[in-house]
Amino acid sequence: MDEKRRITTHTLQEMKKAGEKISMLTAYDFSMARIIDDAGIDVVLVGDSASNVMAGHETTLSITLDQMIYHATSVVKAVKRSLVVVDLPFGSYQGNSKEALNSSIRIMKESGAHAVKLEGGREVKESVERILSAGVPVMGHLGLTPQSIYKFGTYVVRAREEEEAKRLEEDAHILEECGCFSIVLEKIPATLAGKVASSLRIPVIGIGAGSGVDGQVLVIHDMLGINQEFHPRFLRRYMSLYSDMKNAVQKYIQDIKSKDFPNQKEQY
Repeated sequence: MDEKRRITTHTLQEMKKAGEKISMLTAYDFSMARIIDDAGIDVVLVGDSASNVMAGHETTLSITLDQMIYHATSVVKAVKRSLVVVDLPFGSYQGNSKEALNSSIRIMKESGAHAVKLEGGREVKESVERILSAGVPVMGHLGLTPQSIYKFGTYVVRAREEEEAKRLEEDAHILEECGCFSIVLEKIPATLAGKVASSLRIPVIGIGAGSGVDGQVLVIHDMLGINQEFHPRFLRRYMSLYSDMKNAVQKYIQDIKSKDFPNQKEQY
């Protein structure tokens, strides 16, 4: 893949056909987005997980459309190569396709993002079709859908039972037929995820869905070890920034208290 080439929804289709895995991470601010875009990430997700990692809420339900647009605008300013996808937050699309369209148009116009993502299958079909009718690319999301946490009552693995697995497969095909350019599958059995990915023409991105899908996504704060409370099986930590940053701050405090900082070379 040409490092300087702008990633588009079409690029992702080509990657799936070529068997090239798709890399995806979340970002919520300019500085982090600039780093991961410069590193060569394919897709940047401005996730409603900002509700958790940026604002400290217990669920993703609290974040508003205005707040998502704020985060997305910051990210888009930093990105030169990656495809930027923005989550439609809870309450901005469910049960009202006109509101879904208006929410998506606001995100695209005000932030400059490239696509939106929403949770659900057949129940959001009308919203997906209406958004797509305006020319806004849509990424789907099935399996564990965090915006429905109070319906599920738990964050356990979804679609273990035959009936739920069959419904998920059907929903994946419904989303593809509607025109979604990609689907995220979260926390479902790897065998099922691989089966869905191989049966669809569009790319399937997994999080806790095994290696048989077309790509992977993680929350940047989890992957870098900034968030210490989250320990799911699917998470691989690539750094331990919480302890590294804490140690750096403690050293800074120590240097101030001991009058070591600033020294002669660090003043005018």
